[in-house]
Amino acid sequence: MANESRPCPCDIGDRFDYGGRGQEVQVEHIKAYVCKPSASTDKAVIVIHDIFGWQLPNTRYIADMLTTNGYTAICPDFFVGQEAWKPSNDWASFNDWVKTRDAGKIDKEVDVVLKYLKDQCGAKKIGVIGFCWGGAAVQHLMLKNPHLKTGVSIYGVISRFEDKHSLLHPTFFIFGEKDDIIPLEQVTLLEQKLKQNCKVDYEVKIYPGQTHGFVHRKREDINPQDKPYIEEGRKDMINWLNKYL
Repeated sequence: MANESRPCPCDIGDRFDYGGRGQEVQVEHIKAYVCKPSASTDKAVIVIHDIFGWQLPNTRYIADMLTTNGYTAICPDFFVGQEAWKPSNDWASFNDWVKTRDAGKIDKEVDVVLKYLKDQCGAKKIGVIGFCWGGAAVQHLMLKNPHLKTGVSIYGVISRFEDKHSLLHPTFFIFGEKDDIIPLEQVTLLEQKLKQNCKVDYEVKIYPGQTHGFVHRKREDINPQDKPYIEEGRKDMINWLNKYL
């Protein structure tokens, strides 16, 4: 079978049963998962999902982690009702599938979410994080959206925006050393281009031995040697947000 010859690198490890602490809401034309901290806050983070969509338990787990660190977190359905990718789908059809879901065409949805965060959640300082497809979306937003303060792109697909590096806001890029989707040459080139063109703070960090999907996959029970890097990636993400929000 085509699927078995190319298992999804995002899907490694334990897709754990996680119900989430937040709730699903309707925000104008899109659905979203929202989680709020117990104490009121004016800080919020938009979480942009990967190809597996806004309902993936792993992504909601990260949203809730942000909430335990004092942020309102929202993970909208940036596929706007279109089906998320399933591990059982035939990878031969992936390129056609992803063409209909452009990480650079989410501006309308982001505007709706920003309005919701400001009007309904009292947010004044808003950042964004994203994984894989969502990491590419973060880079897109950091290049053009004036209303966001900072971003964390987590194994974002670099090739999507390889010619654009004049970031408006401080951006942190997380990559795995053994990522089959994002070769290290691409990461090196990204660093060179940022050095030449970027006027704001940025950091590019490569985590030793890590494969695609390591930060938001619960893999501790399968590869104990990865646990420190998973924890480090999450801690670095929180520290970056704390610094710039």
